[in-house]
Amino acid sequence: MKDTNIEISIIKDWNIEEIIDLYREGGWWKEEWDPDEIKPLISGSFLFAVAINKKNRAVGMGRVISDGSSDGYVQDLVVRSDYRGTGLGRRILKTLVAESRKRGLSWIGLIAEPGTSKFYEKEGFSIMDDHIPMVLRFYDD
Repeated sequence: MKDTNIEISIIKDWNIEEIIDLYREGGWWKEEWDPDEIKPLISGSFLFAVAINKKNRAVGMGRVISDGSSDGYVQDLVVRSDYRGTGLGRRILKTLVAESRKRGLSWIGLIAEPGTSKFYEKEGFSIMDDHIPMVLRFYDD
């Protein structure tokens, strides 16, 4: 049975392996990456939220990157597969949005992965007509 007693916390530090496991869960972790980069990734984020189960383990996460002045971008929202379908992703997103507004951001953007736009639309996000997401990568895929 899934643990439904989950706390969402904004953090500046967490167990590196648990965060790497969540990145793996999202399909975003490359094994050649340096695990030591996780601590600055967390502390350098404007907001980093973790969903914590009763065993004090991270079972979901999301973050906002921002200059803290006007706008922010949701990144890396993921929930462990055995906790999906419980509304946990929505709770993480709502926490990030509420805390961003409280800290003065006027808008939040994101790039939705294929098949996830309806999830974000239910939370008030909308497609930006005539805008195209782009990327410049400095590593091999």
